[in-house]
Amino acid sequence: MDAPIGEVFAWHGRPGAIRRLAPPWQPVRVGSEARSLRDGRAVLLLPGGLRWVAAHQAAGYRPPHRFVDELVSRPLASAVSWRHTHAFAAVDESSTRVVDTVETNVPARLLDAMFAYRHAQLAGDLAAHARARVWAGGPLTVAVTGASGLVGGAVTALLATGGHRVVRLVRRAPRTPDERRWVPDAPASGLLDGVDAVVHLAGASIAGRFTEAHKARVRDSRIGPTRRLAEVAAAGGPRVFVSASAIGYYGPDRGEEVLTESSPRGEGVLADLVADWEDAAAPAREAGLRTVHVRTGIVQTPRGGTLRLLRPLFAAGLGGDIGGGRQWLAWIGIDDLADVYLRAVLDPGLSGPVNAVAPEPARNSDYTRTLARVLHRPALLPVPDLGPRVLLGREGARELALANQHVVPARLREAGHRFRHPRLEPALRHVLGRPAEGAVPGPGA
Repeated sequence: MDAPIGEVFAWHGRPGAIRRLAPPWQPVRVGSEARSLRDGRAVLLLPGGLRWVAAHQAAGYRPPHRFVDELVSRPLASAVSWRHTHAFAAVDESSTRVVDTVETNVPARLLDAMFAYRHAQLAGDLAAHARARVWAGGPLTVAVTGASGLVGGAVTALLATGGHRVVRLVRRAPRTPDERRWVPDAPASGLLDGVDAVVHLAGASIAGRFTEAHKARVRDSRIGPTRRLAEVAAAGGPRVFVSASAIGYYGPDRGEEVLTESSPRGEGVLADLVADWEDAAAPAREAGLRTVHVRTGIVQTPRGGTLRLLRPLFAAGLGGDIGGGRQWLAWIGIDDLADVYLRAVLDPGLSGPVNAVAPEPARNSDYTRTLARVLHRPALLPVPDLGPRVLLGREGARELALANQHVVPARLREAGHRFRHPRLEPALRHVLGRPAEGAVPGPGA
C-alpha cells in the first residue's frame, strides 16, 4: 500500500472501515462495527437470521503492526473456524505491506475474490484520502442526510475512514451522539451548529412506474426539503453545501450530443425536476456557501439500482439489449461516486454542477455484452421497448430504461480527477467479485 504504516493501521480502526471492506455481492450486512481493534466486536448479519460476531483479541493487538479477530458466535462458530490476523510491515517511510492470514476450514478458493476486493478497496481509499489532504488541512465535521441509503452508506464510510466526523441527520429519535433529528419540512434552527459541510442525499427513489402519485412523491421529497435545509445552512455554520442531483437534467434523448456541465438543460419530467431541485439550494449559494450539485449517472453496485435488477437476469442467461441497444449509458462505480462526494466536500475549487459519471460512457449493447462476459453468460435475449413500458409506464420507460445520454465528466477532467475504475469491465468485475485472471489489486487508474 502506498501509505505509511501508521496511516494504514489507523484506517482500519476508524468508523466505516468494515463497511468499506464488505464485498457488495455477498448477502451480508454490517450490524455494528467494533469500537476497538484491541478488544471490540463487529457484528455481520447473514441470511436466515445468522450473526457473524468477530471478537478482537487483546493478546494479538500490537499497534501499528497487528490485530486479530476470531469468529465467536454460535451456531456458526460450531461449524466454521475463523481466526484472522491482520499484519502490517513498513516497507519504507511511505509504503506498507499488508498481509492477511486466515486460519479456517473454509476452502481458500471461496475467499480469493473477497480478499482481492478488500485489498483493492483499501488501496483505493488510502489513495483517495492522500489526494484529499491536499484540499483540506484537517478533519471536518460533515452533516449527511440519507446516510443509510445506497450512496449515503458509501459516502459516510469513506468520509469517516478519512478521519472526518460524520453527523447523520435522521428523521427518528437520535440513538448515538453522532445523530441529530432532522424534520425535512421544518428543520431546527440549530440543526447544523458546529458543522463544516452538508451533504444532502435524501429523497424518494426515482425508480418506479411514473404515475402522478409517484412523480409527486419524488418531487415533494426533494424540492421543499432541499430549500429548507439550504436556508438553515445559509443562516450560519457550514461553509459548504453539497446536494445530490442527476443527469436527468439533460433530458432523456439527446442523441449523439456530448453533454457537459455547460450543456443546456433538456426537456421532460426529470429535466424539470432536477432543474428545480438544484434551484432549491439557492439560499445556500446566495449566502456565500460553496455549493456543489453532483449530477449522478447510473450507479454500478449489486446492492441496488439497475445492476441489482440485472445481475440475476444475466446470471440466469436471460439478459440482452434494451430497445435498440444504441442508446448511451452514462454510468459510474459506487466507489468513484463516493470519491466525487469526498472531493465535493473538500476541494475549494469545485462548485456548481458536476457530472458524476465515468469518463468512458457505454452504449447499451456494449454494457450488455460486458456484463454478460463478466458473469460468463450469453446475452441473447433482447428486451423490446414494450417491456420497460409495462413496468415503468410510457413516460418512465422513456426517462429511465430507454434514456440516451452521452454525458461526460468535463469538470472533473479539468480538475485532474483520478477515477478508480474509468472503464466499464474492471468496474463491474470489482463490484461483482469477478477479478480478471492475474489481476493485481491496486488503487486504480
